[in-house]
Amino acid sequence: MNTAADPRYLQVARALRQEIVDGVYPVGSQLPTEHALCDRFSVSRYTVREALRRLREDNLISSKPRAGTMVVPRTSISSYAQDVMSIDDLMAFASGAHLVIQASRMLTVDADLAQRTGLAVGQEWLGIGGYRQADGASHPVCFTEYYINREFASVGRLLHRHNGPVFPLIEDMFGRTITEVHQEISAVLMRTDLAARLDVDPGTAALEVRRTYITSDGETAQVTINTHPASRYRYSMTLRRISG
Repeated sequence: MNTAADPRYLQVARALRQEIVDGVYPVGSQLPTEHALCDRFSVSRYTVREALRRLREDNLISSKPRAGTMVVPRTSISSYAQDVMSIDDLMAFASGAHLVIQASRMLTVDADLAQRTGLAVGQEWLGIGGYRQADGASHPVCFTEYYINREFASVGRLLHRHNGPVFPLIEDMFGRTITEVHQEISAVLMRTDLAARLDVDPGTAALEVRRTYITSDGETAQVTINTHPASRYRYSMTLRRISG
């Protein structure tokens, strides 16, 4: 969310990012010079350069000496770091199991939800809940909860006809890049309200997978919680010793 307390370079970066997304500066066009941007935003050249650095990190622009700064086509980023899974592996289940939405509404985070999601009490987020159903399966794969930053809540209207992860919609619609996904897997007991739909008994073993999606600005864009019956979820990874 944009706030007056944000560093000035972030405010400038967000204003330019929005103009790029809105087509004020289409792909192939040049941004104004650093001097012109300094005048427009009444900031120092250092502030402008930091703002442009943010836009380069978001793969929105490229800068070359004596050629200026140009808006470029967005490229997909398939991995986040060498020591984590690729995003394609991390979210593979989302493309193979469509979401049947049960509820969608703006909500205010209470203490209970704050504990489950890591979000701050009192903030407003778009909450979406539904079951993921794989083609040909007799029962859903899991129950999915999306909590989407209010700034990006307009992606919610696309989810009824969208199959796959949500964060690429945020990247495309708002020009923001998800640079980090933090994942936690917890052993829980199956909630009574989910058990019948998932075709398991209440209180049986389940796994809760929480993923928090962070933008290059350090902002939480989305939190996703998937609740799986324990017998239908397997997580595997390979560890290799690094020779010194």
